[in-house]
Amino acid sequence: MTVASAALLLLCVLLAALALFQLALVAGAPWGRLAWGGADRVLPARRRVASAVAIVLYALFAAVFLAVAGMIASGLPDVVVRVLAWVIVAYLALGTVMNALSRSRPERYAMAPLSGLLALLGTAVILL
Repeated sequence: MTVASAALLLLCVLLAALALFQLALVAGAPWGRLAWGGADRVLPARRRVASAVAIVLYALFAAVFLAVAGMIASGLPDVVVRVLAWVIVAYLALGTVMNALSRSRPERYAMAPLSGLLALLGTAVILL
């Protein structure tokens, strides 16, 4: 297994885990301290909607990186897929900073490193 394929695999596994986490939040799991600023133990309706949107975004992120790696066809020009991948990496890097600044200790200690790792893995998929 190459470094690029290992990075892609880990990236997709982590995005799937995050999607399952968000699905649990949508279903009312008491893990809200790890998401959306950590203000709520159980997410209110509007944040549950945001969690549902996040699930869709994580799937799209995975699809973009799978397309960059040539594992799936996106139907988009390669340059567009690569730009989208860099936009996702920038989004994940910004998420790292935002999570690190969260008032919620669990969010700072769990989600900041996770989003930073995702940004690094995304960069590895693009560059390798």
